[in-house]
Amino acid sequence: MDGRTSTPFYRAYVLFILVVVYTFNFIDRQIVGILAVPIKSELALSDTQLSLMGGLAFALFYTFLGIPIAMLADRKSRTWIMTAALAIWSAMTAACGFAQNFTQLFLARLGVGVGEAGGVAPAYSLISDYFPAEKRARALSIYSFGIPIGSALGILLGGVLTSYLNWRAAFIIVGLAGLAIAPIFRLTMREPKRGGLDGASAVTTPAKVSDVVTTLIAKPSFWGLSFGAASSSMMGYGLIFWLPSFFVRSFGDALPGFFAWMPAFLVPENPSSLLYASYFYATILLLGGVAGIWLGGAMADRYGPNKKAAYALVPAAAFLATIPFFVVGVLAPSLWVAFPAFLVLQALSLVWLGPVISAFQHLVQPNMRATASAIFLFINNLVGIGLGNLVIGAISDGLKAQYGDESLRYAILSGIVFYAVAAGLFIYTAPRLKRDWAT
Repeated sequence: MDGRTSTPFYRAYVLFILVVVYTFNFIDRQIVGILAVPIKSELALSDTQLSLMGGLAFALFYTFLGIPIAMLADRKSRTWIMTAALAIWSAMTAACGFAQNFTQLFLARLGVGVGEAGGVAPAYSLISDYFPAEKRARALSIYSFGIPIGSALGILLGGVLTSYLNWRAAFIIVGLAGLAIAPIFRLTMREPKRGGLDGASAVTTPAKVSDVVTTLIAKPSFWGLSFGAASSSMMGYGLIFWLPSFFVRSFGDALPGFFAWMPAFLVPENPSSLLYASYFYATILLLGGVAGIWLGGAMADRYGPNKKAAYALVPAAAFLATIPFFVVGVLAPSLWVAFPAFLVLQALSLVWLGPVISAFQHLVQPNMRATASAIFLFINNLVGIGLGNLVIGAISDGLKAQYGDESLRYAILSGIVFYAVAAGLFIYTAPRLKRDWAT
């Protein structure tokens, strides 16, 4: 790493610009959660169609293209790959605003997935080459702030722009904003030396994908962490997509009273329950998400260097702790009970990010990091995004005849089992991490 890229100021800038890009990644990914309400009304979609558009459409190309793009990132410029990815997913987000039916919207969301396939695994690799091992969990946690910040902004901007303009304008505006960031990222983000902070024994020559797969097959901890994270992501992505609709359907009449204190300039002349739901859930995502991610990264950097099992046990404990808050939040009789329950749930459900992502960077050599991360993301997102939204939507449709608008409440509640499964897989993985550690 040369002098220009090794200064504390520049490393801080690296994290800042990567968080900005990751924030746009999640704005464009999650904005459909709040826009699902007006989209369903205008295009006359079922909950199952909404889940296919919001989940599977994105997940198909996002997951399958992620591995070949990451292989390229292990060989070529990661900054160029991320620049192209940002431009593509932003352009396709804007294209969503022009869709006239389910098929067009589905195809546009496929395009968003194509772009975002190159946005995350190369960033993990870049951060690992900018920050030494003892600081990586916190650095990766700070990078992961893009998840709650982007998700919150996606929900908030979707609700506000839809209330003042319409859902089509919301897609177009956030897509164009992302396009404006792409040249700034390319001109200011430098490519660091691969493996430069991992010592003389670090392997940096390009690895074949077969070598990566062979290495990972021999490491049960990689698969335990991957499927544990995927199980939790079924609820994580499912909640981000469906909770706005849940708040509108189950608490729509109570939402204005919850925000009676809000200044008049933040509320349009005829505010909808959708706008209030966006304020409500965006606050939960931002405050709970940032707190949980930071806690996980700090605990991993404190306990992980001396006890590798901590990278799995910290998330396992957090997932077990989510269960009572999940039940209270979903069955809450009022927003005043739901808000603190979902706030704590949001924090605990994201504790895993820093420890688990950091562990992946140490299970393989530097020349395999982007590809190994992409394989993890393939599993996590194909299961989490592809199935989480769909399972909840399908159960909600199945319960609609019996429960009406409350069917979504019970569909969400049924997903609690996935947090328990995630905890079990992390507990299984914990004693195996020390043996599988590579760097």
